[in-house]
Amino acid sequence: MEAKTVTLVQDSFEKVKPIAPQAAEIFYTKLFELDPNLKPLFPSSDEAMKTQGNKLMSMLAAAVAGLSNLEALIPVLKDLAKRHVDYKVEAFHYDTVGAALLGTLEAGLGDDFTPEVKTAWTDVYGVMSSVMIEAAY
Repeated sequence: MEAKTVTLVQDSFEKVKPIAPQAAEIFYTKLFELDPNLKPLFPSSDEAMKTQGNKLMSMLAAAVAGLSNLEALIPVLKDLAKRHVDYKVEAFHYDTVGAALLGTLEAGLGDDFTPEVKTAWTDVYGVMSSVMIEAAY
């Protein structure tokens, strides 16, 4: 992965951190709009979804930080993927998650979600989801 791609993703994510709770809410709203069949895989209470959103943003923060050392990040992604199988996540869900993530970043970053940033996130998510899908399925 190119250093510039990593820098674009890491720098743009720094702008998302201050709005992490809102970003998580945007993400799950977009995810369930894209595929309402995913909703039963998640907790039904608002409080539990806030906790889920915190987990999402923490995981994203760790993954984005880990891009600087991909060799260390890959085993973490593989382990995460295997756990997601137990949650009934299927390989095709990764495309929906990627679309929801890009939509969330676009909404959260506004004008800072440039075509270059979008391409960087698309590339990074592609690598991460490929590693996870390969490990799980």
